[in-house]
Amino acid sequence: MDVVELSRFQFASTSIFHFFFVSLTVGLAFLIAVMETFAFVRSDRRELYGKMTNFFGHLFLINFAVGVVTGIVQEFQFGMNWSEYSYFVGNIFGVPLALEVLMAFFLESTFIGLWWFGKDRLKPWMRLGAIWLVAVGTQISAFWIVLANAWMHHPVGYEVVDGQARLTDFGAVVFNYKAWLYFAHVQGSAWVIAGFFVLGISAFHLLRRQDTDVFARSLRIGLVFAAVGTVFSVVSGHTEAQVAREDQPMKFAAMEAQWETSESPAPWSLVALIDQEARENTVSLEIPYVGSILAYNSLEGRYDGINQIEEQYDEAYGEGDYTPPVAWVYWSFRIMVAIGSLLLATAFLGLFLWWRRRGELDRTRWFLRVLVLLIPLPWIANFTGWMVTEMGRQPFMVYGLLTVEEGVSANSFGEVLTGLVGLWIVYLALIGLDVYLLTVTARAGIHRTPEAQLIAAPAPSYEGSGFQGYERKG
Repeated sequence: MDVVELSRFQFASTSIFHFFFVSLTVGLAFLIAVMETFAFVRSDRRELYGKMTNFFGHLFLINFAVGVVTGIVQEFQFGMNWSEYSYFVGNIFGVPLALEVLMAFFLESTFIGLWWFGKDRLKPWMRLGAIWLVAVGTQISAFWIVLANAWMHHPVGYEVVDGQARLTDFGAVVFNYKAWLYFAHVQGSAWVIAGFFVLGISAFHLLRRQDTDVFARSLRIGLVFAAVGTVFSVVSGHTEAQVAREDQPMKFAAMEAQWETSESPAPWSLVALIDQEARENTVSLEIPYVGSILAYNSLEGRYDGINQIEEQYDEAYGEGDYTPPVAWVYWSFRIMVAIGSLLLATAFLGLFLWWRRRGELDRTRWFLRVLVLLIPLPWIANFTGWMVTEMGRQPFMVYGLLTVEEGVSANSFGEVLTGLVGLWIVYLALIGLDVYLLTVTARAGIHRTPEAQLIAAPAPSYEGSGFQGYERKG
């Protein structure tokens, strides 16, 4: 492993670590805002929804706080290991990243404090507005970050001057179709993660018959979010694959491990043993027609193979090796699809049981056990999806403009290794802390500890919470 590979591994691993927190924060913020809305409009259920909001709000705060710390480190890596890349894209990325801080981070950090610590001080509509502004802030933050990432896949609105990409059309960057498609997929996956997170925790307490009135309702809210999120993720992800066939054909071919131009109709490879050195699949189990459906929504159609695209890239960008790590892209895509299909089926099975059993969903113990076991799967699907997106773009950092080898800093192997070890220690400690705090708080449930006994940050105490304010002021 050389400096380039080690730098890539460091950035990939720390990005995955960071996104462990981001995806839950983005989805859970919106879900909690909906819970808060129920607490505001349902005068007959304010105490119940108040307990629900405070319980999941505490989990949200834990994840948000740790996630902010991991995000700060991401920025330093650009200068540490990718200085040439930073020079090339700095003029483009400066505006969206600055807007992300000004429009989103300050909005989130300000109103999250007002929402949480102003429970007994703010009027109900103010508290409701505060959490919705937090939710909007998380969406804005996600959009600007995804916008920057999408530009790397489909650069627009620029010109290259003295080896640097210069921004010429900010509107083209903002309305880059790739950005909006990626944002839709990120949003859907965040809803899936948050939905199954709430589902799993609610199911855990329903199995123990604890606070069933609260968790039966949070189970239904989480189920609706999970169902909507899975549909949104599947539709946007399918569209994303078809767009990749058009503007990143090498990525699409790697997703299918298609070395030679396919037949028409094209089959879909279910399982393959890939030999990248020989540029062939030693074993391939295929399903007829599905490849054409994936690529064209049709029973007819073919697409170029990796070898043919390699020749096209040689002509366009010069002689080189433009084939990504096919096995990684291929299997990551299938893991993502398999988990996504399982989650989609589970969500709609839950909706069916809810409709069929008329209020007995929270007593269907086998289904509740399944929901608890599924909690980690949305994260795995999310990580493998990002691996398809980013590894499928290799060897380019900025598609068609800058390769990975051209973007790396002139560091020694020892310097990069030292940074990698240090970051892994910090990130593993933070993830361990986050998982521990989330697990302890989630398992504890809705405590009956008077909130007045708290000295600093609110603990998981929800009886007699700030939703008393609804009764006094509403």
